[in-house]
Order: sequence, then structure tokens, then C-alpha cells
Amino acid sequence: MKILLLLSLLLVACSKDNPPPKRTEAEVAYVRLQSEALPNTEVLNGRVVSTLTAEIRPQVTGIIQKRLFVEGAQVKAGDVLYQIDAATYQSTLDQATAALANAQAAVSAEQLKSARYDELLVIQGVSKQDADDAKVSYLQAMAAVEQSKAAVKLAKINLNYTTIRAPISGRIGTSTITAGALVTANQTNALAVIRVLNPINVDLTQSSTELLRLKKALANGTGSAGSKTIKLILPDGSYYDKTGILKFSEIAVDESTDMVTLRAEFPNTEQTLLPGMFVRAEVDQTIHHDAILAPQQAITRNPKGDATAMVLSANNRIESRVVVTDKAIEDKWVIASGLKVGEKVIVEGLNKIKAGDTVKAVDLTQQFNQKSAHTLQKQLEVAPTTPKSIE
Repeated sequence: MKILLLLSLLLVACSKDNPPPKRTEAEVAYVRLQSEALPNTEVLNGRVVSTLTAEIRPQVTGIIQKRLFVEGAQVKAGDVLYQIDAATYQSTLDQATAALANAQAAVSAEQLKSARYDELLVIQGVSKQDADDAKVSYLQAMAAVEQSKAAVKLAKINLNYTTIRAPISGRIGTSTITAGALVTANQTNALAVIRVLNPINVDLTQSSTELLRLKKALANGTGSAGSKTIKLILPDGSYYDKTGILKFSEIAVDESTDMVTLRAEFPNTEQTLLPGMFVRAEVDQTIHHDAILAPQQAITRNPKGDATAMVLSANNRIESRVVVTDKAIEDKWVIASGLKVGEKVIVEGLNKIKAGDTVKAVDLTQQFNQKSAHTLQKQLEVAPTTPKSIE
């Protein structure tokens, strides 16, 4: 018993002489959050459509004598495309011209007769009824002349329609008929189609729900109108080398799809864009001027799956904060709630700390911003071949 008491006294003495070492403060690095102007970029699906489209149809019936264009070529407004056999229409014009000459001759005779009857009526050489009948015949003869003139004009119009001309300038497609084919006036099937390809339109679709959200953001002042400049993503995933301009938004919602159509116009000098092509477009519809972006390495997940950030307080104490993220842009998260401008979030040393710890902190705000700017500059210098991922 005395031996045990002696040993315990010795242990107490040793513990007083050699106290346990104090825990050293972990070293971490933080970034101070700042607000930035952030465009709200939407990726919308769309179809390429020609600026102008003209379907060529005959306006008279007849046999096609010849086709006077090269399929796929560029044509100008007024160029002759087809020639219809004009023999019957020329004959109709000749008949109408002869009928006009006959009617004009009858007018002269009726005019002289009416004048003579007026003179005889003065000396009562004819009855008043006969004089009135002569005047009516003269007026009828003049009306017949006008009818004949209208017939001549119509015959000329139909004769001109036997020469089918291009109504607009553009690229003409394939011909659906050949020489010798019978065509009818205003038939359903077009003979060919002319399309204007430069500039060219792209019809984009967006949900009405998203459009309402954007309008609310503009109304409550959380954002302002974005740029009208649009970037186009081609079917192979590459970016189109020219930007477009947003022209207008449809005033009605498609009842079957609940989508709204936005129309953009793009230059198409090399005719890379063809009507019917499926494309996607990046549209900066609004700009959030006070967006908070946090480095992705500062955001982790707790056991519940919530996004969290370690925030450094004024006395260098660590606080765990649950945050809500919106989307990722490059190497940053857009913070919807949970963090404020000016707060310090830990970006390095997260595995060495926990909530409540006091730490030694190093400010990496300037270095982090320079790195982000350098990364962005490198991305701008290299022409992208695939679209950026937008979550």
C-alpha cells in the first residue's frame, strides 16, 4: 500500500514538471467574397430559317418549254426561271386587240348618229325617244370600248405570266418539273423555292415560365437587360465564328409546347448556316450586378448533402455555414443565399479544421482573382471548339 502511494506521488510530480503541449493553431487560407456583374446566360435550342422564302408557282396553265436557271445557283429578282408555251395566250391577246378596234369604230358611228339626232330633234325631225335611244347606244358603245380595253389588259397579263420570273434575289433550290411538263395556274406544288441566306434567321424557343422569371428579375431591380448579342453553337458542337443580334420575341405562347419563340439574325456570307439546321444559342438575357461568386474549393457537402462553407470570423474563429448554390461558372459557384459580400471563406486547409477552431489565416484574395483572370484570358485567347458546360 505504501509503495502504491509513493508511485502516485511520483507521477503527480512528473506531470507538474512536464505539462501536455498546447494544441497549435492550424494555418488556412481564405478569400474575401466580392460582388460581380454576372450575365444570366441561357442556352436555347433553335432552327435556322431563311430571311425570305419565295415558292415559285405558275399563274397560268400551259406546257413548260424550258427551264432557264441552274439548280442551286444564286438568282436575282426579275431573272427568267421558266418559259411556258405562250401561243394560245398570244392568240387571246390578238383577239382582244381586234375586239377593241371594232368597239372603238362602233363608238365613232354611234357618236355621229347621236349628234345628228340631236340636230333633228330641234326641228322636230325625229321623236325625242329616237334621240334618247341614239344617245344610249353611244354610251353603250363607249362602255364596250372599256370592256375591250380590260380584256386586252388581261390578255397581256396572262401572256406575261407565261414567262416565270424570280420575285426575289436569293439561292434557288431544285426544280420539281422539267421541260414538257404540264403546269396549272396556282397549283399546290411549287416549281422551285428561292431562299435568302445572307443574312439568315434563327428561331429560338424558350419556356414561358423562364421568360416570366426574367421579366420579374427586371421588374424588381435584381437584374438589368442583358446583351442582344448571341453566340451560336453548331450541330458539331463548335461555335459559329460570327455573332448574331436578337431581333424580337413572339407575342404569343405556343399552346402545344408552352414555348415562346425568339428570333435572331446572323450574317451568313459563307452560307454555313442552312435552313432547317438544328442549332443552340447562348443568350445573355439579364445581368445580375450584385452576384456573389465563391471558389468551388470553398464549398463542401455535409452528411445531409447540404452545401457548406467554412467562414472566418473577426477573431479568426471558424464558423460552418449552410449555403445555397445556383450554378457553376468556370471555377466558381454562384451563391444564392448563405454568404454575404466581404465575408472570408476558407479555400485551403479545410481538412485541418472544424467549426469553432481558432486558426492562423492567410489572405489569398488577390492571388485568387489574378489566377481567375489569367485562366479566363487564356480561354479567350484559344478559340473554343466545344461549348462551355453550363450547369
